[in-house]
Amino acid sequence: MSDDFLIDWDRERRTGVTEAIFCAGKSTLQLTAILRSAGEQRLLLTRLSATALEALPADLAARLDFDPLSHTAVLGPAVVVAPARVCIVAAGTSDLPVAREAERTLAFHGEGAHLIGDVGVAGLWRLMSEIEAIRRHAVVVAVAGMEGALFSVLAGLVDAPVIAVPTSVGYGVAEGGRAALSSALASCAPGLATVNIDNGFGAACLALRMLRLAPRHA
Repeated sequence: MSDDFLIDWDRERRTGVTEAIFCAGKSTLQLTAILRSAGEQRLLLTRLSATALEALPADLAARLDFDPLSHTAVLGPAVVVAPARVCIVAAGTSDLPVAREAERTLAFHGEGAHLIGDVGVAGLWRLMSEIEAIRRHAVVVAVAGMEGALFSVLAGLVDAPVIAVPTSVGYGVAEGGRAALSSALASCAPGLATVNIDNGFGAACLALRMLRLAPRHA
C-alpha cells in the first residue's frame, strides 16, 4: 500500500480478470514503487512507452517482458496459453498496436488468440478469404479505425459475439476514432458490443468474461 497507489490483488478472484497497471501519466518513481511492491506476483502493464521503460531501474526493466508494438509489459513468469478461442481481426496494419494489446492481455490470462491483420473491407476479398478461420472461434474482436465498417460486416457474417474496438487511426472526420466509434454504436448488426477508442485491453477483458460462458473448442 502507498499514498500514491493501492494494488487490487483480489481482483482476479472477484472478477476473473487480474489487476493491470495503466502506465501513461505515472512517474518513474510511481512505476518503480508499484513494480517493487509486486514482489513475485504477476502484473500486466499497459501503455508503457519505451522511454518510460528505459527510465526504470535496470533490475526491474530486466524482469519485464516488453512488447514495443502494443506498449505492454508483463512482470513475472509466463503462463501456459490455451488454444485460441478468440479471433482478433484488424482492419489495417496501423490498427495492429491495439490488436496486439488485446492479444497480449488474453495471453497474460492464459487464453490464446488468433490474430488476423490487414483485412479491412476496402478490399473485401481479404476478409472473405479468412472468414472460415474466423468462424471457428468463440469470440471475435474486431479492431478498426477510419469509418469502422469492419464491425458491421463481421457481425453479419459470424455467429460468435463480436467486440468492436474503434481505433484512433484516420484523418479528417475520422481523426481520433470518433467516426469508427459512432459506426460501431450505430450498427444495425445484432450481437455487436463496443468498447472505448483504442481499448484493446478492455476488449480482451470482455472476451475473457464471455469465454467463461462458452464451451471450450476442441
